[in-house]
Amino acid sequence: MTTPQSPLIQGWCPGALRPMASGDGLVVRIRPLAGRLTQSQARGIAALARAHGNGLIDLSNRANLQLRGVTEASHPALIDGLRGLDLVDATPEAEGRRNIIVTPFWTKGDGTQGLASDLAAALAQEAPDLPSKFGFAIDGATAVLRDASVDIWLEPGAEGLLLATAQCAKAVSRATAIAETMALIRWFLDMGGVHQGRGRMAQLLARVPLPPGFTARRAAPAAKPKVGPHALGLLVGFEFGQMRAETLAEIAQLGPIRTTPWRMLLIEGAGRADIESVITDPTDPMLRVIACTGAPGCPQAHAATRELARALAPQLTAPLHVSGCAKGCAHPTAMRSLTATPVGFDLIYDGPASGIPARIGLSAKDLLADPSLLSKAP
Repeated sequence: MTTPQSPLIQGWCPGALRPMASGDGLVVRIRPLAGRLTQSQARGIAALARAHGNGLIDLSNRANLQLRGVTEASHPALIDGLRGLDLVDATPEAEGRRNIIVTPFWTKGDGTQGLASDLAAALAQEAPDLPSKFGFAIDGATAVLRDASVDIWLEPGAEGLLLATAQCAKAVSRATAIAETMALIRWFLDMGGVHQGRGRMAQLLARVPLPPGFTARRAAPAAKPKVGPHALGLLVGFEFGQMRAETLAEIAQLGPIRTTPWRMLLIEGAGRADIESVITDPTDPMLRVIACTGAPGCPQAHAATRELARALAPQLTAPLHVSGCAKGCAHPTAMRSLTATPVGFDLIYDGPASGIPARIGLSAKDLLADPSLLSKAP
C-alpha cells in the first residue's frame, strides 16, 4: 500500500503499443531503431504529435521520444502512423524487450549499427520476457554510456569487444557477441533475477557470484557530453528535455537525428541550429536543472516542478534535480535533489529523490527568496 509520501511504482515503462496514463493523457514512447531517425521519420513524428497528441515531445534517459497528450480515441491512428514510419514493433512484448541505447557517436562502417540491429532482432526472436526496465547499451570507443540506466553493455575494451555489466566483464568477438548476450540473459533468469516481474542485473549480482567466464571490473564513470558543435554534427539540448512538435520539424530540416540518454539530440552534419528553444550554449543556466513533468501533468506529483527549477536555474552554481515525488523519474540516481511532498520540498544534498533529506518542508517561496538554502547546512 502506498502512503501520501510514497508514490505508486508502476514497475514498467511506456511504449507505443502499451502507453502509460498521465495527467495530460497517454504517454506514448517511441524507440528509434538503433537510436537514429531519418529526416522523414522525424518530420512524421512531429506531424503525428500535433495530430494525435498535445504537441509536446519528451526525450527520455533511455534515448527515446515520448509523445504526450494522446487519447484513447487518437491512439489507434497514431500507431498506424508510426507503423508507416517503421517505428513500431510487431508486438508489445517485442517492444518491451527492445530497450537498447546506442552511442550517438558511432561512425559509418564501425559496426555499431549492425550490432544494434542484430541485438534487436535476437531480442525479438529469441529472448524470453524480461522486466520492462531491463536494458542494453551498445557503446563506442569513448565509452560514454557507462552511466546509462541499463543492465548489459557491449563496448570496446583492451581485449576487443566486451560483454559487461556494471560489476563484471567478459571478452567476446563480434561473431559471438549476440549469442553471449542471450546466454547472459538466460543466466540472469535462471539465477532468480526476476521477482514478481521486476529485477535488475545489479540487484542480482549483489547477492550471487559472478557468471562463469566473467571477471570483476570497476568501470570508470562517463563524462556527460556538452551541447554544441561535434565532429559528427551538432549536439542540442532542451529545457527539461522537452520540445514542441514544431521544433522537431525544424530540426529535421537540418539532417538525420541521433537520440541520446542525456536528453539531447545529435543532428548529423549540422553546423548550427538557429531554432527557438533549442539550447546550443553549454553555459546556458537551464542545463543546470533537471525536473520531471510535475503537477498537474503527472497525477502523482505533489507540486509543480518546472516553474521552480526555471526560476532557480540562473542562481545555481551546481546541478539541481527537482522531483514531483520520491520516484525521481527524471533522474533516478544521486545528485542534489529537491523532492516535493504534501508539506513542501525535501532537500537531499547527494542522493536520489527518495534519499534521506537534510531539510524538510521547504516551500517554493522560501527557496526563491533565499536560494542559498540549497547549499547551507541545516
